[in-house]
Amino acid sequence: MLNIFALQQSISASFPKFQTLEKLLVQQSIVDILLLGTGLILFLVMFYVKIISFSEKEYRASGIAFIFSTIFFAPFLFLYLYDFPFKDIVSISLLAIVYLSIILLLLPIRPKAKACLPDRQGGFQIPKEKHDERNVMFSRNELEPGTEQFDSYYSNNADKKYLDDKFRENPGLLSPDSSMYHPFSFASAQANLEVIEALKPIVNGPVAEQEIDIEPSKISNYLKTWSKKLGAHSVGITELKDYHLYTHKGRGDLYGKEISNKQKYAIAITIEMDNEMMQTAPKGSVVMESTQQYLSSGTIALQLAYFIRNLGYSARAHIDGNYELICPLVARDAGLGEIGRMGLLMTPKLGPRVRIAVITTDIPLVIDKRKDFSSVIDFCGICKKCADVCPSSSISFNQREEIKGVLRWKINHESCFTYWCTSGTDCGRCMAACPYAHPNNYMHNFIRWGINNSYIFRRFALYMDDLFYGRKPKSRNIPSWIDI
Repeated sequence: MLNIFALQQSISASFPKFQTLEKLLVQQSIVDILLLGTGLILFLVMFYVKIISFSEKEYRASGIAFIFSTIFFAPFLFLYLYDFPFKDIVSISLLAIVYLSIILLLLPIRPKAKACLPDRQGGFQIPKEKHDERNVMFSRNELEPGTEQFDSYYSNNADKKYLDDKFRENPGLLSPDSSMYHPFSFASAQANLEVIEALKPIVNGPVAEQEIDIEPSKISNYLKTWSKKLGAHSVGITELKDYHLYTHKGRGDLYGKEISNKQKYAIAITIEMDNEMMQTAPKGSVVMESTQQYLSSGTIALQLAYFIRNLGYSARAHIDGNYELICPLVARDAGLGEIGRMGLLMTPKLGPRVRIAVITTDIPLVIDKRKDFSSVIDFCGICKKCADVCPSSSISFNQREEIKGVLRWKINHESCFTYWCTSGTDCGRCMAACPYAHPNNYMHNFIRWGINNSYIFRRFALYMDDLFYGRKPKSRNIPSWIDI
């Protein structure tokens, strides 16, 4: 039988610090306690990252976190257990490096960026020109060769004819002949679009004759709270600006109609797109999820519009395929995010992994202040992962340039849409790879906080994101419940 007493004596002889807890607390130096405590904290942090990553099915990140948990703990444990010459100097140096690094990463270092340069009126930059919806790729895709609209558009935009002929040579969105065709996900996406189509005629409607007295702060809070209960991720209110609006309608029966909207306010709502579905980009489950959240955001917008009209005020919902305005611009001005490198709204907690709908109205509301998201612009300036993974090379690697009086990135819409018409889906690779688009939990929210807080942390976060998830993250398989 094993002699327990002899084993205890042997361990004590080999590792003198394995003594009773009472003696340990009395005899160990502050440096020793700090060594063990710091090592344990680093181990637990990385082990937490491992657990979270595993739950997110990010198996590469989970494996790296497990390796790091061991690597981080090992030197502290070694220094705690063994005595050798200059041990105290080595120990103090290691602790100093760790804590100074943490302090450096967490200090609010925010050099003045070129993110949101003020205009002459003291606000944020605003577009100097409006956009015509007839130039949007979806509008150009709806033009039928041989029709008056087709001939008229390309006679006025001859430079676009060659580019558009390229996407027309491909199978098209949701086509059975496309490279990513998947019967269930494509049929589901088509069903979503058909329901959205059925909703288009009711974006506007009659207003109740009796106007109910409204307190702006109360109704603003009510609309935001109700929207979130209905499934919205974020809600913001802004004054409707002329540059939010298209000049002309580009889709449907009202093609070419000049847009005039005199309503005073715009309510922007965002809806989260499921991370697991988006990680399959550019496969069929992406377009299934994308259209689902277009439908969800549109449904909420319609509910709010009906509600406001019932109170005696005008309201119009702007939903997929029936917009009079540019949703990302409205959402940006409502304080919900900033326009990033990929040309999409970058929200603080979900990045671009959202869909947007807008309600314009004349009901008295309290406007939300537009926030300073200069950290987002700075991060997009150094990240470029969306440009790296873009299968059509449509996203610029360059810094922002001034376009129509505004500093921004411009994507190549033609090459992007041509890829959509090849794959049959709306791709989504840029969204899936974006470091901001990770799930909304404590771990990722802390990283987002650090990105917002520190210029140095942003660079560190990008390096770690590349290490844990890969510079070009691989597309996941379609979920098994869809891939039947």
